[in-house]
Amino acid sequence: MIQLNKFKLLPCLAAAFVLGLTSCDLDEYNPSGATANEIWSTPEGFVTNVNAAYSEQRSWYGKEDGIFMSEAGTDLWFNRDKNTYAGQLTQYAGLNSLQGNPNRAAWNLLWPAINLCNAGINRIDNAGFVNQDEKNKRLGELRFLRAFYYWHVVETWGGVMLRTEETQGPMLTATRSPVEAFYELIIEDLKFAETHLPVQSGWGNEYSRASKKSAKGFLARAYLTRAAYATGGDKETYLRLAAEKAKEVIDNKAALEVDLYATYAQMWDPRNNKRNKEALYVVSNSASNPGLNYDPSGNRLYHVFQARYNGLPGLELDLNYGFDNNRRLMPTLAFLDMFNETLDARYQASFQEAWIANKNFTWTAATADTYFKDPSVVGQQIRAGIDTALYVTKKQLTGERLKPYVAVDRDSVYLSDNTIRNGNLYVNFKKFQDPDRESANTQSGFKDVIVMRLAEMYLIAAEAELGLGNPQGAADYINVLRTRAALPGKVAEMQVSSDMITLDFILDERARELGGEHLRWFDLKRTGKLVERVRRLNPDITQIQDHHVLRPIRQEELNALLNGEEFGQNPGYN
Repeated sequence: MIQLNKFKLLPCLAAAFVLGLTSCDLDEYNPSGATANEIWSTPEGFVTNVNAAYSEQRSWYGKEDGIFMSEAGTDLWFNRDKNTYAGQLTQYAGLNSLQGNPNRAAWNLLWPAINLCNAGINRIDNAGFVNQDEKNKRLGELRFLRAFYYWHVVETWGGVMLRTEETQGPMLTATRSPVEAFYELIIEDLKFAETHLPVQSGWGNEYSRASKKSAKGFLARAYLTRAAYATGGDKETYLRLAAEKAKEVIDNKAALEVDLYATYAQMWDPRNNKRNKEALYVVSNSASNPGLNYDPSGNRLYHVFQARYNGLPGLELDLNYGFDNNRRLMPTLAFLDMFNETLDARYQASFQEAWIANKNFTWTAATADTYFKDPSVVGQQIRAGIDTALYVTKKQLTGERLKPYVAVDRDSVYLSDNTIRNGNLYVNFKKFQDPDRESANTQSGFKDVIVMRLAEMYLIAAEAELGLGNPQGAADYINVLRTRAALPGKVAEMQVSSDMITLDFILDERARELGGEHLRWFDLKRTGKLVERVRRLNPDITQIQDHHVLRPIRQEELNALLNGEEFGQNPGYN
């Protein structure tokens, strides 16, 4: 991982010396009031700029705001309990330039990070590097990160301002750049990065720095996304480049020090989280020494998707079951039904339907009445560590009143039209569970956030091959993942043929493989399926419109520009 805590001043240095802002806390580390020019004038000092450039990805990856920006408002998730928390992004309710806190916060976080990248890229020639390879390696990190951040910017807000020079004071005017110009820079940066970054082992213990596999993987993603903005021969060119780059990662996985786990469950086993062999790029957190972390909040993905269990008969808060006080999103019925759990092991690896009791409980007449139980359960016991206490399933059940535990089936949670009847109890999305926290009440998790992994390369290649008119090639790539995902003895039944491959099938497969991994909104936007699939598969979202394929620019940003009216808001927003 990258040891960032020592240099917590760097975003503030950026503010004080680069952005021209006025408020920063430099108490932890202030090197005698030295300016950025002085600090970054040696190779050793320059690394502090590189380290700082990594920092703002932690505000997106592993955090609630990042999940709302990248997963909410899609076909896979809705607010638990049908509440309206962050409804501007989860339900498109009142999303505008003044409302939608995660959207507005993300704008504020990404631009300082880009400016740090630009500062380093522009200043590296004056940093005293004697070793050209070392210089190019650090420049490769900065250019990877600039491409990484700009991909998030252009996909979220479209063709806004494309800046390649360091900003050292307030910007009073801004000019829009076309999306194509963003991708020209993104692809150029990533090509440089893939040439000059080392393989992961070349970083030693700092394994979460961008490496050759990170750059190649993100380049494949960038080519695929760029193809969405092209037509005719240009579209074919980018699709071919996406397929070739993804195939390059797959074919050279040994040299790139990456591989698929034998099973999907192994991929998400907490014991495989650190130095995960399938990961192409991670945001790291230290569990053994949290003092090394730049961000004390760590990875909070595990409770964004958490289902309720604490306080139900036979259950209390438990490290293995998760912290359930900050529940945000529940799965749609359509998402659950994308899995055939009799064939596909990814369902069991991703979702939890049964909870074993962790405390003894005896049914009384009062509790039986509370949970709509038949009087015959009164006096029956739930034994800790032995008996089922809670069962929430996507299947239909009969005789729930007679079962000596809380039982909830699909008809109790969802209606036949896929809307939510009752979002109080639901199937738990457990992919990100973190049982290695200090205690059951600890909210901060310190698992690494896996930003990109090898499985995505198979799906990128498949989507590109389909776009190139080669559904058999697409099926071949998908079948690699479906073979890995098959339950014992079910490999043959899990295989798909070319006639089954459609864009919707690939999106379903991406949901089964990558659900919750900060990608879904971008996937639906890229494929032109956002509005159609949300309306069809997540009908509780009733306010989505065609213009929601972009998010609104903060009104404060436009108000601060002398040419704000000329720059303009994104279409459809006030």
